[in-house]
Amino acid sequence: MNGKKILFVSSELVPYLPQNEVSLMSYETPRMVNSNGGQIRIFMPRYGNINERRHQLHEVIRLSGMNLVINDMDMPLIIKVASIPRERIQVYFIDNDEYFKRKATFSDAEGNLFKDNDQRAIFFAKGVVETVKKLNWTPDIIHVHGWMASLLPLYLRKFYADEPLFADSKIVTSVYGKGFDGELDADMIKKISFDGIAEDSIAALAQPDYNNLLKVAVDFSDAIILASEEIPEDLQNHISNLQKPVLPYVTLQEFEEAYANFYDTEVLK
Repeated sequence: MNGKKILFVSSELVPYLPQNEVSLMSYETPRMVNSNGGQIRIFMPRYGNINERRHQLHEVIRLSGMNLVINDMDMPLIIKVASIPRERIQVYFIDNDEYFKRKATFSDAEGNLFKDNDQRAIFFAKGVVETVKKLNWTPDIIHVHGWMASLLPLYLRKFYADEPLFADSKIVTSVYGKGFDGELDADMIKKISFDGIAEDSIAALAQPDYNNLLKVAVDFSDAIILASEEIPEDLQNHISNLQKPVLPYVTLQEFEEAYANFYDTEVLK
C-alpha cells in the first residue's frame, strides 16, 4: 500500500458512532492502509448525535460555503474535521443543518426511516466529491462503506463522469448484510434523474430498498468486497452476475492481508 491514495467514504465510523459491522470496518480498513504506508482520506456524514465537543470537531472555513443543488433546492455544504488521536487519522464530516442537525442517524425515536434519507444520500455523495475536488487530491482507490454512501459510485461515474481528478480512480464497494427495513422515498429516482442521470441506469431504484441501493452501488463500482458473512440472496445473485472482481467474506482477524492483496492484485491491476 506504500504511497497509494485511498479515499474512504462511509455511512458510519467508530469512535464517532456505536460499533457495528459497518462502523468498525470503516475504521479498521483505513487504519490498515495508514499503517502500511498508504495515504488516506475519510469522509462521513456529521449526524447530530455525534458529540462535537468530545470529538473536537471544527469547521474548515476554506472548504465550506458551497451550495449543492438537491432536487432543485440550494443546500449549504459545511465541512468539519476531527482526528482520531491514537491513529493520527483525520476524518472529514459532511454537514448541513437541514439534513444532519437532528440527533439521530437514519431513523426517528420510533424507528421510522427519515423521509429525506434519499436527499441526504445525494447530498453526501455530492458533498464528498466537491470537497475532494477542493482538496485537489486524486485517489487511486475510492472505497465505499454503508448504504448512506451507496450513491457515490453512481454519481462519480455519471454526474461527475468528466471530472479529470477521478478519471483513473477505481471504486470498491463493501457490501454488508445488515441494512434497513422498508424503503426510502418513492420519488428517489426522480430526484436523481433531476441531476441528468438517465432513469434506465437506475431502474432498480423505482423500489428504493436496501438491496436495490446496493445493486446500483455495485453496478458502478470496479470491484466488490463481501463484508458480511451473510448477504441477502437477491443481492448476492446480482453481484455474481456482474463479472467483476469480488473478495469473499473474511474475518476481522484475516482481513488486513486479504484486503491489501485485493487492492493490489485485483483493483489496481
